[in-house]
Amino acid sequence: MPENNALWLAAKRAPLAVGTAPYTAPRSNEIVVRAHAVAVNPMDRLQQTMGDIFTPWMPYPFVLGSDVAGEVVEVGAEVTRFRIGDRVVGFAAGSDKTRNRAAEGAFQDYVVLLAHMTSPIPETMTFKDAAVLPLGLSTAACGLFQKDLLAINAPSATPVSMGKTLLVWGGSTSVGSNAIQLAVAAGYDVIATASPRNFDYVKQLGAREAFDYRSKTVVSDIVRALQGREVTGALAIGVGSAAACIDVIGAFEGNRFVAMATPPTSFDDVPVGRGRWWRLAPAIARMLAGTLALTIKARRRGVKTKMIWGSTLIANEVGPMIFEAFLPSALADARFVAAPPATVVGSGLTAIPAALERQRQGVSASKLVVAL
Repeated sequence: MPENNALWLAAKRAPLAVGTAPYTAPRSNEIVVRAHAVAVNPMDRLQQTMGDIFTPWMPYPFVLGSDVAGEVVEVGAEVTRFRIGDRVVGFAAGSDKTRNRAAEGAFQDYVVLLAHMTSPIPETMTFKDAAVLPLGLSTAACGLFQKDLLAINAPSATPVSMGKTLLVWGGSTSVGSNAIQLAVAAGYDVIATASPRNFDYVKQLGAREAFDYRSKTVVSDIVRALQGREVTGALAIGVGSAAACIDVIGAFEGNRFVAMATPPTSFDDVPVGRGRWWRLAPAIARMLAGTLALTIKARRRGVKTKMIWGSTLIANEVGPMIFEAFLPSALADARFVAAPPATVVGSGLTAIPAALERQRQGVSASKLVVAL
């Protein structure tokens, strides 16, 4: 049995610490991957500082992490897509309420993955580059394709133009980078917001136009640019994005829907230990007030809104649509790129806490990766 080590969250709001972990054999429709690279996400930090609020079902000790790339070392019953030695990238779904086990957390040497949430990667793609994909891709796919969200057509190798335009607010983020590519692959035009320094980046991903989200006239500028087009809704990423998207989408007929990837306030400044409640209480108050304000604004503008939960695709048709039907050939043919670009910030499980802190301080058009 291989020796396994993991970055453990021993209890609510505890420090992350490396320790031994059991090697878990795959069950039916699961595989085990030897992790070679993982990426960090804001949700990993929130689960450490506020897991009792955002993921109250999570047992302790637990292993966090969603983004992993590595090599298949064992396959479970009924798995036909993978063999031992295959190079893959996968969404580690351990913290989803329906999975809820440490063996499926990404921050360990040997990770159990759902076969239908895993994709082979081409030999030309490094594990470090591939690791940026899973959660950002999954969150974007949920928002775009789920029937209870934007419900646009599935991506294809030969997309047919739908003659419709999608607004992606926060195009240079991890979710935005994947949303732009997925929407274009589904046949939709995309307008994106970003910082001016990232305009070329979002256009390279497929956005037709880019707008500065900090501009005082950005909403009116986008509304003017969308005149005469059929709008198919918006994907809102970043604090404050949902309100702006409601104003834009509310100016048009069509699919008046905003899929929200970000709550209306940030919890980044809530510490793990001392001083937690001094930061947490006002943040919760801002979230409640912000949610109420968004609800009122959306109702007045005749716009529907809904939050995205980035792991719901594991239990519906969107997961296989992306990781089985679309992504393998799209990566192999370079029709889809691993984005945003990876920035490797360390090696080994012990480097992950520092990567999470660096991410908290802010990252633009990049995703932080740790090699294992």
